[in-house]
Amino acid sequence: MGPPLKLFKNQKYQELKQECIRDGRLFCDPTFLPENDSLFYNRLLPGKVVWKRPQDICDDPRLIVGNISNHQLIQGRLGHKPMVSAFSCLAVQESHWTKTIPNHKEQEWDPRKLDKYAGIFHFRFWHFGEWTEVVIDDLLPTINGDLVFSFSTSMNEFWNALLEKAYAKLLGCYEALDGLTTTDIIVDFTGTLAETVDMQKGRYTELVEEKYKLFGELYKTFTKGGLICCSIESPNQEEQEVETDWGLLKGHTYTMTDIRKIRLGERLVEVFSTEKLYMVRLRNPLGRQEWSGPWSEISEEWQQLTAADRKNLGLVMSDDGEFWMSLEDFCRNFHELSVCRNVNNPIFGRKELESVVGCWTVDDDPLMNRSGGCYNNRDTFLQNPQYIFTVPEDGHKVIMSLQQKDLRTYRRMGRPDNYIIGFELFKVEMNRKFRLHHLYIQERAGTSTYIDTRTVFLSKYLKKGNYVLVPTMFQHGRTSEFLLRIFSEVPVQLRELTLDMPKMSCWNLARGYPKVVTQITVHSAEGLEKKYANEMDADPSDCRDLKSLYLRKKGGPTAKVKQGHISFKVISSDDLTEL
Repeated sequence: MGPPLKLFKNQKYQELKQECIRDGRLFCDPTFLPENDSLFYNRLLPGKVVWKRPQDICDDPRLIVGNISNHQLIQGRLGHKPMVSAFSCLAVQESHWTKTIPNHKEQEWDPRKLDKYAGIFHFRFWHFGEWTEVVIDDLLPTINGDLVFSFSTSMNEFWNALLEKAYAKLLGCYEALDGLTTTDIIVDFTGTLAETVDMQKGRYTELVEEKYKLFGELYKTFTKGGLICCSIESPNQEEQEVETDWGLLKGHTYTMTDIRKIRLGERLVEVFSTEKLYMVRLRNPLGRQEWSGPWSEISEEWQQLTAADRKNLGLVMSDDGEFWMSLEDFCRNFHELSVCRNVNNPIFGRKELESVVGCWTVDDDPLMNRSGGCYNNRDTFLQNPQYIFTVPEDGHKVIMSLQQKDLRTYRRMGRPDNYIIGFELFKVEMNRKFRLHHLYIQERAGTSTYIDTRTVFLSKYLKKGNYVLVPTMFQHGRTSEFLLRIFSEVPVQLRELTLDMPKMSCWNLARGYPKVVTQITVHSAEGLEKKYANEMDADPSDCRDLKSLYLRKKGGPTAKVKQGHISFKVISSDDLTEL
């Protein structure tokens, strides 16, 4: 049984379709009319726009023609390049596109049953943590008979044009698609968790171990149903789509369609002077300007392989616009990598993704205020929401993603699309149960970028322990919703810290309510032979500086001093909200 489904505008596809078939009419969506407001916020399109149904644009229209991944997609006169890249990426994994385009065979045109065609379609999007179904009619904007947004080179195929319309409806209008990144769109199509990798910062061409670690992560992501795309930096607008010396396009997004680690036989080991090949296959959604370096279609590497070799090694290309590259050339030529992990299904019953919806809220009471601004606002920073999670073992990669509620639907009112957001990560005490109020000894374990994008993330290998994540807006005193997601291959038990101090209970009436809070941090220890229990007095008036005590043999304070010592810091306070 799949996740609960939210109906956008409360429209029920099957009911609306059956009504249209019963009445002998084609569906016209009253919530997204074929008019200018569905195209733009506050401007008119030059030229006359005519909204047409597919059967009025071509003969024999189809939702999907043949294999969904076999045709190139065109941006269109007013289309959005990231949309085309996201379509191409979506088509790589059947498990994803069949979820976004549900029951595609039932939705397909059938020339034998045209009386059952109602001009209605439905698509599904992962929208701020909820799978949302969007119903549309099949009226598409055209000028002079041509689609003005994306279309397929197979001129009677319409899945991408209709999917783009449904997405525009979800966000408010076609203009709302401006400014979205390819990664944003992929996440909305699939519910994957995105991580951006800076290839140059990672120094993968120099650090061999890091390069193969990257390959391992990409291989694992792809084989688990993830989606991967990559691009080459374009320093300015003039160099957008300019071809490199090796035939690749700057500022252009390529989709990974396969990744393989190949063990070579004896004959090929002699040919390539290596026992293994690490290879990736990429696709240019436009179907042109392919890679012209090693392992390109006309390269000498291919000439060394027989047809049987290619088949046995799995080095095949099924689409125009596809090409193979070695891992080395891949790391050398591409600057940015978007890795979208499939996190929708638990692996062997183990939950890899934790998520929670939260809110920045404003209140006059500092203990109730939850909009404290970024780390620069030291007096109010810890008034933000706080979430704690536990890393049970050393050395596990944890990916943290913070997404703010999309404000595009309010663009007509002059509101910004996004606030500047980010988050801070602190390593805290193993028994932390209450909110942080001051940062005395907590280690600042990481910080995300602060930027006005929809999503910010941080990817780190963390040591065993408890961590508190504090999501923030850059400025304090603003309200908005957010979605926090944390991915790890080990369960991390994400939960919100809501209490500032212990609650009063019947137990307190019998035993007394806590009057002092104490924080002990061990900085170093030498000469310990085994674990043992001991007690230490602490008072709010005690010095908070670092202390060192020498170890003694058994026998109490008068026992003989032995080699070894322990250095620690003790902080006590009679204000239960100080620590």
